[in-house]
Amino acid sequence: MKIKQYISGSLLLFSVLLLTASCTDYLDKEEKSDIDPTQPYLNFRNFQGFVEELYTAMPIMTGHQYHSAWNFGEDDYWEPQESRQLPNAIDQGNYWGWNDCFYSYFKDKQGGMNTGTPERMISDVSTKGYLYGLCWFGIRKANIGLANLDQMVDATQEEKNLIAGQLYFFRAWNHFMLMQYWGGLPYIDRVLEPGESFNLPRLSYQETADKAADDFQKAADLLPVDWDQTAAGKATLGKNDLRINKVMALAYKGKDLLWAGSPMMNQESTGSATYNTDFCKRAADAFGQVLKICDETGRYELADWNHYQEIFYTYKTNKINGLKEVLFYENTATCHIGVWRWNLVNDWRPPLINNSGIKCYPAANYTDYFGMADGTPAYVIENGKLVPNTAEKGGSFDIEHPYKNRDPRFYYNFIYDAVKTVQDGSKILDNNTKLPDERKQYASLFEGGLYRTDTPSKCCFTGYMNKKFTSQFMNDFDDFKEGSVLVMPLLRLADVYLMYAESAANGSGSSTGTASNYGLTAVDAINKVRDRAGVGHVATEYLSSVDQFMSEVRRERAVELSFEGHRFTDLRRWLLLDKAPYNVKTAVYFDRAADQSDADRYANPKENHVLNLREVVLVERKYSLPKHNWFPFPQKDVQMYPEFAQNPGW
Repeated sequence: MKIKQYISGSLLLFSVLLLTASCTDYLDKEEKSDIDPTQPYLNFRNFQGFVEELYTAMPIMTGHQYHSAWNFGEDDYWEPQESRQLPNAIDQGNYWGWNDCFYSYFKDKQGGMNTGTPERMISDVSTKGYLYGLCWFGIRKANIGLANLDQMVDATQEEKNLIAGQLYFFRAWNHFMLMQYWGGLPYIDRVLEPGESFNLPRLSYQETADKAADDFQKAADLLPVDWDQTAAGKATLGKNDLRINKVMALAYKGKDLLWAGSPMMNQESTGSATYNTDFCKRAADAFGQVLKICDETGRYELADWNHYQEIFYTYKTNKINGLKEVLFYENTATCHIGVWRWNLVNDWRPPLINNSGIKCYPAANYTDYFGMADGTPAYVIENGKLVPNTAEKGGSFDIEHPYKNRDPRFYYNFIYDAVKTVQDGSKILDNNTKLPDERKQYASLFEGGLYRTDTPSKCCFTGYMNKKFTSQFMNDFDDFKEGSVLVMPLLRLADVYLMYAESAANGSGSSTGTASNYGLTAVDAINKVRDRAGVGHVATEYLSSVDQFMSEVRRERAVELSFEGHRFTDLRRWLLLDKAPYNVKTAVYFDRAADQSDADRYANPKENHVLNLREVVLVERKYSLPKHNWFPFPQKDVQMYPEFAQNPGW
């Protein structure tokens, strides 16, 4: 029983390392070799070593064997024959895939030869970091630490605060990571002993969120903004960026409260499928504290547009990505095991230029959320469909020039037709003439183009390729496969601004609403993120009501946070997962217009002239709610005791 195994088990990895000898060997030890059970908690150095395992137990979204999949909204389309990929199971409504699919970072166990114990899941770097099992492990680990705080006798008050703050954070964070996929939980806030009767009931989502918010606040009260400014942090000066701090704790408190106030969670808790005003106000105030601290200290700041790429990956610099914008990352073991090169980027180019296995491409309808440079949408929703926002509708999208004057983030994220994908054309030759082959050097994504027909089972199904996390020249001919580092941001400052906008608007009932402790309006928070990319502000017609404003909030989150793993939870909490147009993935088809030469087309692909532009549905997700609001718990867990109920429909 996985929950009980992790929160009631009596052996920690730390203990295992101390108890590896046989009974006979132990009896033969000298008296001075015995280890005092209080030793791990005696002083700051020892106790911090205990806490470090909580960092090690964090999940890895982007690191699993040979392929990795972490986007489950309508953003990615994977090779449909590949049943081992969780996104394909999600497309079919099979949420059991979170634990059954080989390529899933949620599992409660290890695959293959691995044993599934917490110790193995932490130490086996190649497949470490499964969310479900290690979150329960992390909760128990945090509780053991909190239960032993009084053993920390050789420490200053600052050191005691640092240890306690991290423990409170991780107890809340592990609960939160489980909650957002499985719903309300028993909130485990003490050490459960082996043999103890275990019958804690599941709380409602909002009850669980309140307890997590209390722990996040305790962490924020105890932790500094910057460890480098503490006496204890001086020992690791310049290497403290990843340690839990006040800003992280407050940001996650805000996220926890906003999620609890969102329609799906409010419906689960109160029966009302609307935003909960009180939770949204509290969330806005938490985010307001974060933004005020950042304004005053500069601890975190939005990266400028010229360095936007460095938020997401670095190339041959041996530095972690993120600059000062990323607050919190996935497990940083991805820096060291090469998963980014082997597991991910090979899946994002057709075999024609990148000879590798499974293929994944952005859904065409997801690119439609990326609007125009003037800030207006390129597509608007009418009768459950995304339709071009042309001049006739008051927009500026030109259906015959679909890549022209788009939001700069469109060009950053996507490879589209005629964009160069092989830098050194002399290395990619035509099979017959042995001359450089422009059909391979430049993306041929029009209907009948080589990128879409050369290898039908792995071709570019959707008409777009992803380049957010890697160079557009990542292929078999240019030197861009090696040397990239990406640790996926789980929370960055742009996200905080967008969550502030959502919570301030729904807490106040106005697009110009603010937090009680911070004067930035909801719409100005959106515009601040757009200003970085040089995109026009939210148009006036979206400011007259919160409902209209939320359509731009949803679109802005899709654009700015694209492919970072947020979309699935966003659609669920908005109760839009089963609604058109969010329940489909499409491919785009078009013809190249004859009035444009290939030379002109390749020289300036933004100006491409196309004809007969249309989208075709590749998959339609047929969901039923509330069943598909939540993942199912493992059967062995819900059979532990009657009070631990399975989620509806499973």
